[in-house]
Order: sequence, then C-alpha cells, then structure tokens
Amino acid sequence: MSNSPVLQVRDLQIDFMVDKRSVPVIRGLSYDLPAGRILAVVGESGSGKTVHALSLLKLLPPAAAVRCGEILYKGKNLLTLPDTELRQIRGQKISMIFQDPVASLNPVLTIGEQLIETLRAHRKITKQEAFAQAISLLEKVGIADAGKRLAEYPFQFSGGMCQRVMIAMALALSPDILIADEPTTALDVTIQAQIIRLIKKLQQSSGMSVIFITHNLALASQVADEVLVLYSGLCMEQASAADLFANPVHPYTRGLLASLPSVKTRLERLPAIAGTPPVAGEQLVGCPFAPRCPHAVEKCRHEIPPLTNRAGHWTRCFRRDQI
Repeated sequence: MSNSPVLQVRDLQIDFMVDKRSVPVIRGLSYDLPAGRILAVVGESGSGKTVHALSLLKLLPPAAAVRCGEILYKGKNLLTLPDTELRQIRGQKISMIFQDPVASLNPVLTIGEQLIETLRAHRKITKQEAFAQAISLLEKVGIADAGKRLAEYPFQFSGGMCQRVMIAMALALSPDILIADEPTTALDVTIQAQIIRLIKKLQQSSGMSVIFITHNLALASQVADEVLVLYSGLCMEQASAADLFANPVHPYTRGLLASLPSVKTRLERLPAIAGTPPVAGEQLVGCPFAPRCPHAVEKCRHEIPPLTNRAGHWTRCFRRDQI
C-alpha cells in the first residue's frame, strides 16, 4: 500500500461574514492524508472541524469563504476546479457521512430509491443492476433482510440503522476518501462501537483513506492511524495515534486526555479544562489557548507559536521543551 498522500491541505484559511465583519474560522491548516490511512481530526465544538471538512468538497455555506490555501486531491486543486469536474469527484472519489443521519436522508423517499439514485447518477447502469448493488451495499454494512428494507422509509429505521444506510451511500461508488463527520453522534455506546468497527473494517477491506472527525479522543484512539488536534482553527498537535496518546505534548491535548474517564482510576469528578473556547468573532492575539493554559507565559499572550516538528510529532507551543 502506497503511503503517498491522496489529499494535501496547504495553508487553508476560511472566513465567515458575521455582522458585516470577516471572522477567521480556519487560520492556516495544513496536513497530508496518505492513501489507505485514517486521520482523526479532534477538538471541542467550535474548533473548525466540520467547517474544514465541508471545505474539502466546496460545500461551505454562503457566509463562508476560503481566503487562501489549496486542497489538492491527487495533485488537482479542488478549490479551483470547475463545478462540472468537481461533481465527478463528489461522492465518486470523495464521500462524506454527515453528523445527523436521520436529517440527511430524505423522509419521503424509500431507502432503496435514495441508494439507487446515488448509483445511477454516477454510473451507467440499469435500475435492476442498481437495485442489486443496493442490496449488496446494505448487506455489506450489516443490515439484515436487505431486499425488504430497501422498500422502507427512514422513519422505519433506528438511528444506528440510518447511520449504516449513510455509510452504504457514502461507499456506493468506492471512493478514495471517506469523510466521517461525527458519525456516532447521538448513538448509544454499544451502537457507537459497532459503527466504529464497521468503518474500520470497510476501510481495511477497500484500502480507502478516512478523515474521521470527532470531539471524542476515546473514539479517535480506537480508529485512527494519525491524530490532528484542532483548536480555534489552528493545528495544536499532530502525530501518529500511538505517539500522541502515549506522549501528548500540548497542554490542550493533555487537558482533553485528562478529562477522559478511566477504568483504572475512580474519581468523583473528572478534571476539566478551565475556561471556555474562543467565541466566533472574538479578537485573538497570541496563542488562542493561552487564556486557558496553566503553562502560559507572557510571550504566549502576544505571539502565535509556530508548529515545530520532532521526529514526526508536530506541536504548536513555545514551552514544548519545558512541559
């Protein structure tokens, strides 16, 4: 399996117009996604995870605009491709599972109609061939009696089953990249585990790359090869999953990990990161995490630290060596 990047994000900067002001949301994000690997993008709500994901397919809302940067898929900049060419990449080469599977499915169309429409929009196949492929897709994601269930509507499926349908639709065209945006939101822990195992199994069998977006580091540890920690639109730390969880460097990453419950230690109250994330539109000077950081010094409040690399472990912190 090649480790060459199938996707390269270079200095991506995205602004939102809020009250006639341009507000930075993604502030210079860069990373490579190697073929056949899973990258987890983690961080609190409001860190820019979903905005970054939507930008990969040019699905940003009208209030958002890419100020600068490149999104290179196999050398092609998606930001400058004409719409006709981009439509051939969406779904067929890069697919996305959205946060709310129930809201993402059309309530007045059967599951079969939605799957068949996806297949026939990109492939020159008959309705009968698409029907057979739709059955195969539902079986692949673990839905029993698939032929019968194609005739049912989304409201007849549980949240976990709707998520399986969304995964089937995302995989229908054998994409090179799957973007999974909080794919286990609102699911109980048992169903979460099933969905995680399913994504990992399908990724391994197909060899596709995955961008797995989550606020839950415990989930990221189960699925990811590489982890990127995002805060206020900036990468704070990036490393292999094994390295990052064994040796977290940035105070934000350490705070997130410390807040996870452990079977080894029983605490009456879990530790929490002091303060709150920056509000959209808030004027930021220096490191955005400085107001919440127990290790911050005066320099942190006036300058944004650069990303520094030590043996493939990237960290944005002036006090990296002291912590």
